[in-house]
Amino acid sequence: MTPQGSTDHTAPPGTPAGPPLGVAMIGYAFMGKAHSNAWRNVAAHFDVPAFEQKVLVGRDAAQAAASAAKYGWAETATDWRSVLDRDDIHVVDICAPGWMHAEIAVAALRAGKHVLVEKPLANTLAEAEAMAAAARSARDHGVQSMIGFNYRRVPALALARELIADGRLGTVRHVRAAYLQDWLVDADSPMTWRLNKETAGSGALGDIASHAIDQVMFLLGGTVTEVSGRLHTFVTSRPGADGPEEVTVDDAAWATLTMDSGAIASVEVSRMATGQKNSLKLEVYGDKGSLLFDLEAINELGFLDATVPVREQGFRRILVNEPEHPYMAAWWPQGHVIGWEHTFTHEIHDFLTAIGGGTAPSPSFEDGLAVQRVLAAVEESANAKSSLIQLTTSPVTEGA
Repeated sequence: MTPQGSTDHTAPPGTPAGPPLGVAMIGYAFMGKAHSNAWRNVAAHFDVPAFEQKVLVGRDAAQAAASAAKYGWAETATDWRSVLDRDDIHVVDICAPGWMHAEIAVAALRAGKHVLVEKPLANTLAEAEAMAAAARSARDHGVQSMIGFNYRRVPALALARELIADGRLGTVRHVRAAYLQDWLVDADSPMTWRLNKETAGSGALGDIASHAIDQVMFLLGGTVTEVSGRLHTFVTSRPGADGPEEVTVDDAAWATLTMDSGAIASVEVSRMATGQKNSLKLEVYGDKGSLLFDLEAINELGFLDATVPVREQGFRRILVNEPEHPYMAAWWPQGHVIGWEHTFTHEIHDFLTAIGGGTAPSPSFEDGLAVQRVLAAVEESANAKSSLIQLTTSPVTEGA
């Protein structure tokens, strides 16, 4: 491994004249499977720098080996530190739980490895700040980093951002973002690491509100200046291995965000919305038009042009799978839709392309930190209850 700042006269890995990028991925569960699918398929559809799926890292040797065989990884390891010492590893993809993000990412960046990390950036604001600082320092030495907000890679949402940036909605005044799931509705659902603040950081707030908040900032191209929030835990105890265990994170969260543009965004997330499996809905309202998106119709974008006569107005359905639409030229003929898993393929494409070009990928760790600051502010507001006005009801007088 060439130390940061030293001279190396060979072409860097990932460049046309350089050797393939060696990739190590940490974690083999839900996100590990999604990322592996992307690594396995990206070169079949996009022109990207050459790479090799070198190592899958997991604490359980047997499960890691089984997953590596299924997902296309050449070998396995049980200690993530061991891969940072290898000269043939150039990229570290972190799909481990949030409580591990900061330690792994900072160490990998200092070892000169490009780093992709799943959202949210970290479990705490302090960890996120340390990661962003490490990313800035590493970038000075050509080492890149990116956070995996995969919904930025939904073609319909990428198109929505373009329409907003082009002024098709005029001045955006109001945004609504709702991310609803129901996997915790059953009060007897067992305790998991996602329900413990020490391992998860937060509940629905960090897990899915991070996506919704990032989308608000991504679509509007702005930052959040004011936050008001509320958190709630509907089921405070879950069955554990040795009996009931306390749930120490939120089941649902609500927030009102003020953007630097003056737009107001409302965000609602829940793991207790019966019947909603993975529902992300976004609405953007401007003075010249509006946009609607529903993740359950991932290839569609609703667009209303308010500049045409009122008698002609109405939301029209844009089927986002033309070659002219973001990312779509790499896939199938028009009318042949793509799915949720393709967002990760697009994510890996963008990350590899940035590494090969020596440019900073987006979203950066600084973007992840910006989301983390909003999450922390929502939690602070909720804990202070500063936004809650207590109402009292006087008895109704008979005959009044």
